[in-house]
Amino acid sequence: MTLKHGFKAQSERTASKFRGELGLAASDALDPRVLAEHLGVAVVDAGSLIAVEELEELERIQAYSFSAATFDISARKIIVVSPLRSRGRQNSDIAHELSHVILDHDLSEVRELAGMPFRTCKPEEEEEATALGGALLLPRDLLMSAARRNATIEQIADQYLVTSEMARYRYNTTGVAKQVSRTR
Repeated sequence: MTLKHGFKAQSERTASKFRGELGLAASDALDPRVLAEHLGVAVVDAGSLIAVEELEELERIQAYSFSAATFDISARKIIVVSPLRSRGRQNSDIAHELSHVILDHDLSEVRELAGMPFRTCKPEEEEEATALGGALLLPRDLLMSAARRNATIEQIADQYLVTSEMARYRYNTTGVAKQVSRTR
């Protein structure tokens, strides 16, 4: 799957817009829960809806089968997030789900898993939400600043409250890794 031409640049502009609306400096961490509140989206811990033991059983049956999901209930968007994930992973999941909301994606595709129908987005919309979610949490300019400070992937992840996987993904897909290697 490939993002349409210009989508990554548009994601950076969108991230900059929302970060500006929240009064964040270029080097500030974005708390996706604060962005959700700004957008009028509720974030609910799944552990407040069902017993955590049931979530743990689901995890035992199929690891990482549930991290977060967005629901549209009475014209209100609600993101339900798994309490079994780390704070960094929750932040990535919430940013991803908020990206679906920002991009006005429609949960229109029905897929069947183990005989159960689930509504989901199209694969290209998932890719778009991943790209925008990453830009919200770790914009390219922020990563360039971190690279100039010689911050490691782990330091970036710790400082900006994301997973190392997200920090590495953004560091590589934004071209920061190549740009830094050319200047060293």
